[in-house]
Amino acid sequence: MLLHAYASGVFPMAEDADDPEIFWVRPEKRGIIPLDNFHVPKSLQKTIRKGRFEIRRNSDFAGVIDGCASGTGARARTWINQPIREAYAKLFQRGHCHTVEAWHEDKLVGGLYGVSLGRAFFGESMFSRMTDASKVCLVHLVDHLKKRGFVLLDTQFITPHLQRFGAIEIERKQYETLLAEALNGYASFTD
Repeated sequence: MLLHAYASGVFPMAEDADDPEIFWVRPEKRGIIPLDNFHVPKSLQKTIRKGRFEIRRNSDFAGVIDGCASGTGARARTWINQPIREAYAKLFQRGHCHTVEAWHEDKLVGGLYGVSLGRAFFGESMFSRMTDASKVCLVHLVDHLKKRGFVLLDTQFITPHLQRFGAIEIERKQYETLLAEALNGYASFTD
């Protein structure tokens, strides 16, 4: 059902972590990061060159979703409830949900997860326990998606944080056109 929802331009959310219900979202405007216009701020380029983080993919799904659901600071409450955790764990087991993780001194310090379908990647959530950890994961994700033949990176909504990387907001009709093109073909996230 989740994959069908993504293919239709719909995604799930919950009011908060304690809410047992899921609702479906189909926004009028959608956030995407055009892969060919991705921008890495200079300060982040320096961080990446220092090699502070070891980047892994798909090695700790539970750790990443726990990190995304933990909520800190301005995001003290999260929308990741138990039904969402269980649904994405099943997608992970089936090879449609993926993580990009930042590790430092053998500890998970940041990451993101999302869903792949066709040549589209639907970013769901990210977290950081160390400065720039999630940002480095995003840079790695975009590089990986380009190399693997993906054509659409859906961010659902845009934030000032994502705008720094080139995220834009597009109308639903334009998004659905891009989505249809991305679903017409296949790209593999895994090596």
